[in-house]
Amino acid sequence: MDPLEYFETELEDHATVLANTRSSLAAPFQAMLSDWKKSVENGGKILFFGNGGSAADAQHLSAELVVRFIDDRQPIAAIALNTDTSALTAGANDLGYDQVFARQIEALGRPGDVAVGLSTSGTSPNIVAALKMARSKGLVTHAFTGRDGGVMPDIADNCLIVPAQSTRRIQEMHITLGHMLCGALERSLSLV
Repeated sequence: MDPLEYFETELEDHATVLANTRSSLAAPFQAMLSDWKKSVENGGKILFFGNGGSAADAQHLSAELVVRFIDDRQPIAAIALNTDTSALTAGANDLGYDQVFARQIEALGRPGDVAVGLSTSGTSPNIVAALKMARSKGLVTHAFTGRDGGVMPDIADNCLIVPAQSTRRIQEMHITLGHMLCGALERSLSLV
């Protein structure tokens, strides 16, 4: 393998996914931002959750909202459900791993909150169960996904479906879109 060739190939693939994302996700991005803003303005919170790399993204985005992204400002209520190891391990042991996020949403979610599930495949059973629970409790449901969206378009009020097949490219766009949402939300609220 030629490292320089690999470097160029990877950046070209990323650039292609970025261009396709730009041309296809502006409208769902704006709709998602509108839901986040409405929830926060009405005293709601944003609940993020994912597995593996998506769990890292969920935790990352929650921190950007709670602490700050660009500007010093009042905190925005957000939580990454995948960071509570006691709830995760108890839920996995007692209820099964498919229910770990659904149970937390059942306990913590309120109508008007936004539940944001991250799943590159759009088919992760515990993300699907959590979004279904959120919908049944009156939360706004959002998904970050990829490929063909899996089942997420059927269970989420709004989806950002990254037009890519590769997990790494999907995750790269998820954190980029998540950062853009955090920045746009921060700038659209009067919290400074």
